[in-house]
Amino acid sequence: MMLGMIWAQAHDRVIGADGGMPWHLPEDLAHFKRTTSGSAVVMGRATWDALDPRFRPLPGRRNVVLTRQERFAAEGADVVGSLEEALRLAGDDGWVIGGGQILVEALPRADRLVVTDIDLAVDGDARAPAIDDTVWEIESADPDRGWHTSRTGLRYRITAYRRRG
Repeated sequence: MMLGMIWAQAHDRVIGADGGMPWHLPEDLAHFKRTTSGSAVVMGRATWDALDPRFRPLPGRRNVVLTRQERFAAEGADVVGSLEEALRLAGDDGWVIGGGQILVEALPRADRLVVTDIDLAVDGDARAPAIDDTVWEIESADPDRGWHTSRTGLRYRITAYRRRG
């Protein structure tokens, strides 16, 4: 089983604020779609709720929502109560996409990380886990040095990591 994790983060590993992403980066959304299409995506309830209802469930992917709310329903998605069950449903090719608590919980099980760093200082209430360079090594970086500039003016770069050993 290959378990990947994918997220975008601003400075200080901020991934969310008030139930949403505090930026708009269309190039990263396109990259996310290319990377996760055809695979299962595992997310927390708040991440599901933050998705634009027009794109919920995320098309071309099995959507698995992890929640502690016993009566929660997510039309078009599988709803589970444990990370173990979510990963079982994700099968051999799954991506954990957030939020922060689920990223932290899934990190020890992941084989690959794909992280978009955004050159933006913003307050937030959800953070990604720290990436320990004794555990993770860079597989690729785009661009190799410096930053891309989005059509929205934000600077960003995408780094893929693989577990060492």
